Amino acid sequence: MAQTRQWRLASRPVGEPTHDDFELVTVDRPAPGDGEVLVKTLYQSVDPYMRGRMRDAESYADPWEVGEPMRAGVIGEVLESEADALEPGDVVTGELLWAEHAVADADDLRRVDPDLGPVSTALGVLGMPGVTAYWGLLDVGEPTPGDTVVVSAAAGAVGSVVGQLAQLAGARVVGTAGSDEKVAWLTDELGFDAAINYKETDDLAGAVAETCPDGVDVYFDNVGGPITDAVWPQLNVRSRVVVCGQIALYNATEVPTGPRKLTKLIETRATVEGVLVSDYEDRWGEALRRLSRFIREGDLHYRENVVDGFENAPDAFLGLFEGENVGKQLVKVADRSTETQ
Repeated sequence: MAQTRQWRLASRPVGEPTHDDFELVTVDRPAPGDGEVLVKTLYQSVDPYMRGRMRDAESYADPWEVGEPMRAGVIGEVLESEADALEPGDVVTGELLWAEHAVADADDLRRVDPDLGPVSTALGVLGMPGVTAYWGLLDVGEPTPGDTVVVSAAAGAVGSVVGQLAQLAGARVVGTAGSDEKVAWLTDELGFDAAINYKETDDLAGAVAETCPDGVDVYFDNVGGPITDAVWPQLNVRSRVVVCGQIALYNATEVPTGPRKLTKLIETRATVEGVLVSDYEDRWGEALRRLSRFIREGDLHYRENVVDGFENAPDAFLGLFEGENVGKQLVKVADRSTETQ
């Protein structure tokens, strides 16, 4: 029987994950049952939210079990099909195992439309991060012309799209990022009005105040922690805070209490709302069509940081917490089969 490789959760990390928390195993390649397909992984996503699934704790996503394969957003090629809706050669995306091959229910997969963009974008700007940015900003943040929008982790897969969409909505955009290279990308290539290298800023609150002289109308929070603390005093009356991620806290063994912040909401009557892309499942196509149009028209730019080789998937994941990626972090696992290209 043909074999394949999987990454399994070897142990639950305490603090920041290490390579010891992952185990690479070889298993028999599964066969699809009725209504299922066998998918060969082409690209695998790694995302900060996966850190929460390594804990044995309730969250919006079920935790992974120790000893079991982990799961990720995947772009793959259908090799075998026992489902009428898909046939060998189709390129699909869905949440599958961290594996070179996996079986999935055809109803849980989406076809990747190559006319929208390169297939890899179905895990980035034309996938979960892009759709999260689109609805999180436009439906929850609701920017209007003249607003000041601050985006944390602005050089990431979600934040970079958020900032550009805010510009298209007529807003002034300020981003935070963790290197001079990222700051330059935001301001020189993406056209952000200002960007702050939070790692090189002694007075983060002062930097936010300086770059946002009229206060903050929309804060798209991908980070939490000290950056959010610095933005909070600048919130305007009726401002909107979109809570998308809290990567600054994901590896914390104890969540710091910090200064009490809710008093500011009385003063400003600001709203704070979390965003989950799964709430927009029935509007996914609408977002993809508009994002694709923005790309074709040159109004939306993106980067992909591609780590080559399935064996390097943990390195790609751990790199997220070191701030290595500019744009979307992906693992390239395989090329499409010659006979179906």
